Amino acid sequence: MADGVLSPGVNLEAFSQAIAAIQALRSSVTRVFDCLKDGMRNKETLEGREKGFVSCFQESLHSVSRDLSELERLSNLVGKPSENHPLHNSGLLSLDPVQDKTPLYSQLLQAYKWSNKLQYHAGLASGLLNQQSLKRSANQMGVSAKRRPKAQPTTLVLPPQYVDDVISRIDRMFPEMSIHLSRPNGTSAMLLVTLGKVLKVIVVMRSLFIDRTIVKGYNENVYTEDGKVDIWSKSNYQVFQKVTDHATTALLHYQLPQMPDVVVRSFMTWLRSYIKLFQAPCQRCGKFLQDGLPPTWRDFRTLEAFHDTCRQ
Repeated sequence: MADGVLSPGVNLEAFSQAIAAIQALRSSVTRVFDCLKDGMRNKETLEGREKGFVSCFQESLHSVSRDLSELERLSNLVGKPSENHPLHNSGLLSLDPVQDKTPLYSQLLQAYKWSNKLQYHAGLASGLLNQQSLKRSANQMGVSAKRRPKAQPTTLVLPPQYVDDVISRIDRMFPEMSIHLSRPNGTSAMLLVTLGKVLKVIVVMRSLFIDRTIVKGYNENVYTEDGKVDIWSKSNYQVFQKVTDHATTALLHYQLPQMPDVVVRSFMTWLRSYIKLFQAPCQRCGKFLQDGLPPTWRDFRTLEAFHDTCRQ
């Protein structure tokens, strides 16, 4: 072993003996398995084979126990190396003889490791957020906003007529999707979206911002007993419960507060991809069903179908 690899706190002689003890322990364990592998051989009588096997096995186990005890004894003599981290002059704190009363250095090392781990995970999160197709900062959206023919309202409360016009344009964009707009509670809009004969979606909006979505089957009842749209009860089918969860995830993905009409149009485009919910195979495994469910996930950019477990 090269000089200087171990710190002065390590007993080199005990360290060398511990390595030899590890080799002896491995040899003892090998003999135990050899004894089990060979079994009762080389004896003429059954009684002689049994006695020979038991004697060999006991001797091998005693040898393992003896070598293990020796290794534990030597491990206590090796000593603990002092931790060396690039903390500059703070390393002098490790020389404090009363570590139990003032464990400043160990606490400083723990904080240093935690800070490094936090910086690493923050870098990963930043890289993932920068990959999003819809940028969330005002500076990044300035360039794309200049290419728009006219400025859109950016206030939280938009005129109801403007909301109606946006929904009407989206309704004309997708012939296989019908959108019924109502305002049962004042100015806030509520959309009942019917996608072919596949599913129905209840979209609760606040001005032009989507607050909540519930996906149900085409034949499921979406009204309460008093005739109002039921915005609380979930679907009775697991496949549509999965789609509801994915729709909620899509709402978190499509976030562009400066242009809420783009968010609604992007969400409806994503929702329209479920027109072939029961016809499109998974793009990864190629199967139509997995655990009895069709591919319920749609990629936010490519709109390709994936099973919930295949999209990872």
